[in-house]
Amino acid sequence: MKKISILSLHLGYGGIEKSIVSLANILCKKYDVEIACVYKLYDNCVFSLDDRVKVKYLNDSNIVPNREKLKESINRMNLYKIFKEVAFSTKVLYLRKKTMTEYVKKCDSDVIISTREIFNEINGKYAKKNVLKIGWEHNHYHKNKKYARNVLNSARKLDYFVLVSQSICDYYSEGLINTNCECIYIPNCIEDIPTNRSKLDKCNLISVGRLSPEKGYFDLLKVYEKLIINNPNWTLDIIGDGVEKEELEKYIAKKNLKGVTLHGFRDKDYIEKRMLESSIYLMCSKTESFGLVLIEAMSYGIPCIAMDSAEGANDIIENDYNGYLIPNRDIEQMVRKIEYLINNKEKRNKLGDNAYKSVSKFTSDVVGEEWFDLIEKSGKNE
Repeated sequence: MKKISILSLHLGYGGIEKSIVSLANILCKKYDVEIACVYKLYDNCVFSLDDRVKVKYLNDSNIVPNREKLKESINRMNLYKIFKEVAFSTKVLYLRKKTMTEYVKKCDSDVIISTREIFNEINGKYAKKNVLKIGWEHNHYHKNKKYARNVLNSARKLDYFVLVSQSICDYYSEGLINTNCECIYIPNCIEDIPTNRSKLDKCNLISVGRLSPEKGYFDLLKVYEKLIINNPNWTLDIIGDGVEKEELEKYIAKKNLKGVTLHGFRDKDYIEKRMLESSIYLMCSKTESFGLVLIEAMSYGIPCIAMDSAEGANDIIENDYNGYLIPNRDIEQMVRKIEYLINNKEKRNKLGDNAYKSVSKFTSDVVGEEWFDLIEKSGKNE
C-alpha cells in the first residue's frame, strides 16, 4: 500500500483545510494517509476526518500564529509587548519552515502533496528522489502578478501541480511550460450528496463564507438593501465569521436591515437546516479560486447567483441553467436577477433542478478517481 503525506499549515477552520480533510478522506480508501501539520490550533480537527487518516503535528500547541496579539499590542502602542510579540512571531515563522523541512527530508512516503507556496518549495527541494511530488494550489492569483510569480517559482521542481479551476490551470501551465512540472485541473469536491432538497418556497436568501474583505459582504448587504424596497418579506442569512463581523453588524444596524441575520460560524447540520429553508444562494466574492459553497448549495437544489469576479464560480455556474453570473460587479443587475427568480417560482425550480444535476461531476467518487489516476499514472514508486 502506498503512503501519502499531505503537508498542511493546520487543521482549523478554513477552505483549504476543509479541502485537505476531504482529500484525505478520499485517499485513505486506497492508501496509507498522513497529514503533517505545522500548527495545532485545536485538540481535534474541526472537520470530520476518517479514523484511518493519521495526523502528525510538527510543533507544540503553544507554537501558533500570534497575529491578533501583535495587532492589539500595536494598537495600544505598548513597546514592550510589541517587541515580545514580534520576537514570538519570528520564532513561529522560523519553526514553520524548519519543522516542515525536517519532516520532508525524513519522510518515507511514496507521494507528498504540498498545499501552500512555502510547502511547494520544501517539497520540490527536499523530498527524496523517488517521491512523487505534487503541489496543490487553491488560491486565484487575481491579477496579482507578484503572487503568481512566487507560486510559479515554488512549483518548478514538482512533478505535478494540481489547480482547482480550469482558468488557473491554463495560466500556470503557460508559466511552467519549460519545466518538468505538469499542471492538472482537478476541482474540489463535495463529500456527501444530501438526502433532502430545498422546496424553494421560502422567502429566504443565503450566503456562507468567511467575513473578510475579499468575500464582498458589504456589497451583498447593498444588494439586499435595494432588493427589499420591492420585496420587504425576503430575509437574508449570512453564515460565517471573520474580521469584518463587527463592521457588518454596524452597517446592518445603521441601514436598519432587520431581515439580515449574521449567524456566525456554524456546523454542518446547522448550515444544512438553513439551506433547506432557503430559495436562492448569493455570492458577492471579489475573488474565489473555486467556490465549494456553490456546489454545497446546489446539492440542496438551490439556484446560485454570483459575481463573475469570483473566478471559480465560472467553472460551476452556467448562466440561465443552474444560476446566473453577474458581470462587472453590477449590483443593480444582481438585484434584477434575484427579483426575477423571486417572481418566477417555475424558473426557480428549473434552475434548482439543474443545479442539483450539476453537482454530479463534483462528487468525491468522481473527483477521487481523478486523484487516483494522477497518483497511479506516474512511473515513480513502482
